[in-house]
Amino acid sequence: MNKIPTYLYDPDLIANVLKIFGLGAISFIAGIFAAPALTNFLYRHKLWKKTARNTSIDGKTLEVFTKFHKEKETSVPRFGGLLVWAIPLGIAAIFVILSRTQWPVFEKLDFFSRSQTWLPFFALIMGALIGLLDDFLQTKGKGKYIGGGLSLKTRLLVMATIGLIAGIWFYFKLDWRTLHIPGYGDIFIGLWYIPLFVITMLATYSGGVIDGLDGLAGGSFATIFAALGAITFFKGQVDLAGFCTVVVGAILAFLWFNIPPARFYMGETGVMGLCAALTVVIFLSDSVLLLPIIGILLVLEAASVIIQLLSKKFLKKKIFLASPLHHHFEAKGWPHYKITMRFWVIGIIAAIIGIAISLFG
Repeated sequence: MNKIPTYLYDPDLIANVLKIFGLGAISFIAGIFAAPALTNFLYRHKLWKKTARNTSIDGKTLEVFTKFHKEKETSVPRFGGLLVWAIPLGIAAIFVILSRTQWPVFEKLDFFSRSQTWLPFFALIMGALIGLLDDFLQTKGKGKYIGGGLSLKTRLLVMATIGLIAGIWFYFKLDWRTLHIPGYGDIFIGLWYIPLFVITMLATYSGGVIDGLDGLAGGSFATIFAALGAITFFKGQVDLAGFCTVVVGAILAFLWFNIPPARFYMGETGVMGLCAALTVVIFLSDSVLLLPIIGILLVLEAASVIIQLLSKKFLKKKIFLASPLHHHFEAKGWPHYKITMRFWVIGIIAAIIGIAISLFG
């Protein structure tokens, strides 16, 4: 008779696994209970866009977007992304307070640590608050952007600033100087670490255009953070893994109300917060080169926009029927649920590959 492996009796391992899954479950349950109140508030105050976009950033008419999304954009509230950062922040604060009661269970569930989760929370909240301002301006029809809100340059500047602050902190305070190549090892990049951080932050945020179909962004970001939760757990960064799973739980609660027909949209408060936090987590886990794999959906979406803009400018023709990529498939006649679910499948497979490469490396 085969014996159960002795490592399964390791109390610390069991406690850490329960911590990770427990935090995710608590976050999901909290989000499920909070979402109806948020939804009622958003509909009561009619917090949706007053004017739908009809032109792209290059001034061209958004034919496909207008055809499929104009009515919903001016009748479905934004601000759903409040769940994905307010719930993790609230849970972290509660367990910090409860841990002071000296009860072992609360001390174990406390995942707010200086070495692992302060920076991700900083990035999450800073990005989310700027996004919250952008969403508010959009619902009032104010601002310089098409349909209201902060201009694209302003949002990019904000994300670059968050990346610069985090990069400087990593370089000077944490003494990070190397870039890890899975299967090879670390290479010294010195001061280039800071601009790399900024570029990665901007590249990640450019993938935020994935927030365009009911359920698409939520499922994609949940998969990415779940993969990072697994990677950080295997690296022994338990608190950081806890942060990832708390975010996943909150995203899944959001997704419960965002799948077709969406009760609310994530908005910039969710996208900017998640992209900023994702960048910090990917650097803290020393997995920067895995981001294009784990976040392949963000890469494809951003690349489709860039390729489309360059093609129209220099070749005077479009490569895709519409961009980002999910709108291209809409224009081809794919039902929105088919696009979303197939993107989810691609994201899950990519996440599995990314985890495998991380373990190999």
